[in-house]
Amino acid sequence: MTDYAYYANNDKDTSAELSVSQFAEDLDLRICSEGSGRVCLRTVDINRPGLQFTGFYEGFEEARLQIVGEAERLYLHTLREDELTVQMQEFFSYSIPAIIITWGQEPPEPMLDSAKAVGCPVFVSEMTTSQFVQRAVSYLSVKLAPVETRHGVLVDVHGVGIFIIGVPGIGKSETALELVKRGHRLVADDAVELRRVSPNRITGEAPIPIRHLLEVRGIGIVDIGRMYGVSAVIDSKNIDIVVELEHWDDDAVYERLGMDEHYEDIMGVKVLKNTVPVAPGRNLAVICETAALNHRLRALGYHAEDELHRRLTE
Repeated sequence: MTDYAYYANNDKDTSAELSVSQFAEDLDLRICSEGSGRVCLRTVDINRPGLQFTGFYEGFEEARLQIVGEAERLYLHTLREDELTVQMQEFFSYSIPAIIITWGQEPPEPMLDSAKAVGCPVFVSEMTTSQFVQRAVSYLSVKLAPVETRHGVLVDVHGVGIFIIGVPGIGKSETALELVKRGHRLVADDAVELRRVSPNRITGEAPIPIRHLLEVRGIGIVDIGRMYGVSAVIDSKNIDIVVELEHWDDDAVYERLGMDEHYEDIMGVKVLKNTVPVAPGRNLAVICETAALNHRLRALGYHAEDELHRRLTE
């Protein structure tokens, strides 16, 4: 399966960008002027160009989406038509990606004419300015997040995102299959597309060509969504824990009390990691469930090792 093998081995960083047309389609914007799509979106930040409409361009961030709210629109209506034309021509001389007018208001004709002259798209949103800004920033935070593809399996266990890693053939996919049978959900198998959506949060999903598919050695590719139902799959999940499977080494010293915490660095974010030795008779699915429940207890402030220390002290 060519696409599957490609995504499983393509683990290079990518620089995210988004077409203006895709942004407009996903946020249900009405097109007033299509433009030529001169610039792709590469930043989450937006700009409200009130100062620029007065002629002040010091510090102007032209690469940002330009949002025209009610205040900016009312100011433009105070200008004479010749003044408005001059201001719009200067404004659109910059390489802005697109301009969006909120509250469902129509753009003034000089704005449309200047936008068409340089091929800059103009859209209208029916949302209020604050609603649109909140939705746009949230949407762009995901779409433009730094992306990296890693080999592994991502599952949702008791609401906890567990990223299972290890050498090929260690049993990652089989562990995920057993977790699905136990009522948990598969996010991605073999290749996990990771996004740093905030300074301390990583989300994972499967590349679209292999979404909801799982490889079982000896059987082949199985469709988890069709086989176990839509409740057995989920498109994306925050990564809360990394579980690294490794072959049992009699000479290795494995964590027994949980006093020391170890972390996996994923695009600059430290994610708690548990190293689990694999040996005959060890139920890896149950171990993953235990790791998930223990993580939830720790999030509530309960640490079993502290309880053990308290009992021994008493």
